[in-house]
Amino acid sequence: MGGRRLSLSNLDKVLWPRPGLTKRWLVDYYAAVAPALLRHAGAQPVTLHRFPDGVEGPHFYETRAPARPGWVQTVTFRMARTGKVFDVVVLADEATLVWAAQLAAVEIHPYLAPAAALDRPATMVFDLDPGAPATLVECCRVARCLRDVLDGMGLRSWPKTSGGLGLHVVVPLHSDATYERTKAFARAAALLLERDRPGEVTSSMPLARRTGRVFVDWSQNDPGKSTVAAWSLRGFQVPTVALPVTWDEVDEVARTADARPLWSYAGDALRRLESGDPMVEAATLRQTLPSFDPSR
Repeated sequence: MGGRRLSLSNLDKVLWPRPGLTKRWLVDYYAAVAPALLRHAGAQPVTLHRFPDGVEGPHFYETRAPARPGWVQTVTFRMARTGKVFDVVVLADEATLVWAAQLAAVEIHPYLAPAAALDRPATMVFDLDPGAPATLVECCRVARCLRDVLDGMGLRSWPKTSGGLGLHVVVPLHSDATYERTKAFARAAALLLERDRPGEVTSSMPLARRTGRVFVDWSQNDPGKSTVAAWSLRGFQVPTVALPVTWDEVDEVARTADARPLWSYAGDALRRLESGDPMVEAATLRQTLPSFDPSR
């Protein structure tokens, strides 16, 4: 694959018992979506969420690069808080993605910065997580408010599902922004939404504050943290996908209170990809992060 030789094994091992899907299916899926997934996460360090005994068995996040072929690229990362240094896999090409699938890495979680510039996030991300009884519908309503805030500052944004109950709002930068600035900006935006919609939004981490509200998680904008990639599978009982969607779709769910159109199963993702990637422009769009004072 791309001049790389891969050794695949146990392809008939069932990873999703309920629908009976195997590792062969996992490999085939990632080979099919590789161009789209690599468009957004290529050349970035990744955390692999591995399910060696299937999605109903033990699983773990692998932050350090495991044993690998010599052609799998890595980058050395230093944790600022602890000083620990370790190598991280870089999602350099299609072969690396399929190699990860061979490891039963059901989920691909890229860092927000490319390996070549670990201190320069290419994107800023808001993770909207509903606290029951809030649902994906409430996430869509809050996402629209966040979009309007960003639009007002000249920033374009794109939504994608988390593959679960949440929604991500992605702001491409591809500029000289630092994590210090993106995290401060994201926190300020979350605080503004919380101030204007206190019954619907919280920016606070404690679970007790999230009941019936949408938690706007701004804290993912940190070095070494990762967010599930667009087009990545999720390790639930049936394979859902972190799916790029359109703002029109988000608006429709917010109006109708019917979130079913945004429940993104693997088959839906493959069909959607046939007609194009809604986030294609976000992969290269350059934007400057403005100053933001939520008190004004």
